[in-house]
This record gives sequence, structure tokens and C-alpha cells, in this order.
Amino acid sequence: MSRQTVSSDTEWEAHVGYSRAVAVDGQVHVSGTTPVDDDGAVIGDGPYEQTRAALEIVEGALDDAGASIADVVRTRLYVTDIDDYEAVGRAHGEVFADVRPASTMVEVSRLVDEDFRVEVEATAVRSD
Repeated sequence: MSRQTVSSDTEWEAHVGYSRAVAVDGQVHVSGTTPVDDDGAVIGDGPYEQTRAALEIVEGALDDAGASIADVVRTRLYVTDIDDYEAVGRAHGEVFADVRPASTMVEVSRLVDEDFRVEVEATAVRSD
């Protein structure tokens, strides 16, 4: 089994014990990703902007693991208000366009920061 971890070098990875992404035998699993910049500040106020920001971070993790958006087969979107589904879905649709991965969107009572409106997970299969 081949295993590669991708780190974003945040303090939380070591504290909580996780990696931004893990690639195993051609699959890349990207951890739950929130819309934060390098300093930990929340990017965007609305669900659309936050989803786009989180997906850009997901894309960077995929790239670091040797995959791309085109390789994504599954996404999971956690939202704090299901009424945001149209804005979140629009951002997801713009990023994934013709890729059209299997996807789930669920409402959760809260995320780790009260300003987060969305958290995104992704799974990709590299075409090695």
C-alpha cells in the first residue's frame, strides 16, 4: 500500500491528529475544509463565497496529492443552514461543471467556528 499525506501546516493538524489530505493507492481523501486564509481568518460572509473559498483549498490539496478537480468522484457539503443550498450548490456546480461527482449536502447544527457557513470534503481517484 502506498500512502502520502498532505499538510497545510496549521497548528490544528498536529493538535487534532489529521492531514489536509491522504492519498492511498490512487485515492485521495481531502479532510473537511472550511473557508479560511493562511492566517486562519474566515473568507467571505455568504455561503456562495465561503463554498468557493473552501473548494479552492480542496483543489490545492488535490494538486499537492497529484490529483485534480477532474479526478473527484465524491463530495460532501455540510451547511449550517439548508436554506443556503442554492448558493452552495451554485458554487459547487461552477467548480465541478462536467465532472459531476456524487455529492451529499446536509445541514448540521454548527461547525467549528460560528462564522463558517459550509465545510467541504472530497474524494478523488487519480488516473495514475
